[in-house]
Amino acid sequence: MWSRRSSRYRPDASGLEELRGRRREQESALRKARRQQQLVSKRLLREDSLVNGDGQAGVDIAAEPLSEQELFVFRQILQLLRDVQRGTEERKTLLSRLRQGLQQKETQQKFVRLEGSMRVLIGLFTSSLANIQMEAARCLHELSHSSDPTVAEACLPATSYLLTYLSGHSVEFTELCLYTLGNLAVESDAVRKQLLPQGIIPALASCIQSPHVAVLEGLGYVLSQLLQAREAPTKIIPHVNNVLLISQGIVSTLVLLLLELASMMSKAVTEGLELLICPLLRCLSNLLAEDETEGCKVQIQDERLLVALFLFMQYFLQQHPFLVQECLWLLNNLTADESIFCSAVLTLDLIPALLQLLPCSRMVTLLALTVLCNIAEKGPAYCHQLHQKAVLPSLLSTLALSDGQVVGQSLELLHLLLLHLPEAADDFLSQAGLQALEQHQDNPQLQERVRALRETYFQPAAASPISRASASAAVLPSS
Repeated sequence: MWSRRSSRYRPDASGLEELRGRRREQESALRKARRQQQLVSKRLLREDSLVNGDGQAGVDIAAEPLSEQELFVFRQILQLLRDVQRGTEERKTLLSRLRQGLQQKETQQKFVRLEGSMRVLIGLFTSSLANIQMEAARCLHELSHSSDPTVAEACLPATSYLLTYLSGHSVEFTELCLYTLGNLAVESDAVRKQLLPQGIIPALASCIQSPHVAVLEGLGYVLSQLLQAREAPTKIIPHVNNVLLISQGIVSTLVLLLLELASMMSKAVTEGLELLICPLLRCLSNLLAEDETEGCKVQIQDERLLVALFLFMQYFLQQHPFLVQECLWLLNNLTADESIFCSAVLTLDLIPALLQLLPCSRMVTLLALTVLCNIAEKGPAYCHQLHQKAVLPSLLSTLALSDGQVVGQSLELLHLLLLHLPEAADDFLSQAGLQALEQHQDNPQLQERVRALRETYFQPAAASPISRASASAAVLPSS
């Protein structure tokens, strides 16, 4: 008995475990690459950053370690900063000098060991004077960029203020607080452990409503750093309330942010974007799969998202193939129930690009086939266009593979095409399709499905109108 395919992508236990294993490998590789400085894992916002000959911003100004004499001057700066009678401009100048010194690793380590240094800095960070507060925030940001966990942990007293100031007085200040939080979270377990009870998830949720792209990008960066933590599945993700996030408009915000990131792909500076894009794709995909019984049905109407997804897949296919899987998983959830995106994939002529992914890795092939099944399931008009886009030759290639799951998904796509477009059977036979099926007739997992396909669509009587009508009632068995 044939059984209908699930409308959502839900791999069987072995497939799911393999996917989880691959994700663990990918995330482990990301962490390793970050440690080897192959990927940008921290963001540094500086007014005095340089631009190199390749057009890449963010090159640090070289700074020499502090001598003992300079360290003595540092202590004097701290003493002067303690003096509340000092004028605002003088204190701002002193903080600017402090910030420049903190651009050097050894200076950062010496500074946090100075008695009372962090207390003074955080006191200025909580100042009621906006320019003093901003300059102190820049000093904290320099410290957050340190690769030394002890420096990050010295900033622990500042985290509650950083969260509070996410609703700050300016876009620049909010952005600075977000990137500082993200930098601190990536290096220190103690920081992440403190941020959760302090309410980082609700604080980040409040940023979703911001109309400013810079804030939304900072939000994506913090999320990416939190989700890369090894304890994320058990200690961070359970704090997320999907219903609350959806009610606050996170879906449209995520879509707009992905569109903004896609627009940056044509620019020279794209290094590290995958660390922003990946968690955004995963969050949006999971929200789309949210149980409708929770009263949070999600609908997206912006077809530009499809173009963004295919742009990401094309750009990252060679260097970061894990991102292709994330894009396809989101594409699957977009096309599973809503015909609008199935139509858009066809009208935007994205089928050829989708077919080009079939020879890639096993999981990419499975997900691409699942998306094609989502489209074919929508009926005769959709199958007719798939047939015109030369899906059958690509399908014959996947049927020639030895992987049982890939072949099983290929059989399902073939069934849907023949169910809604019976005349495609002649083309399938003319391209040696029957021989492609016969090579799997002795496979215990596939032989029943192969036999049913042959009996339903490729018997001599299958050409009659009566048999065509009976074929429309057939449903594929589950794998």
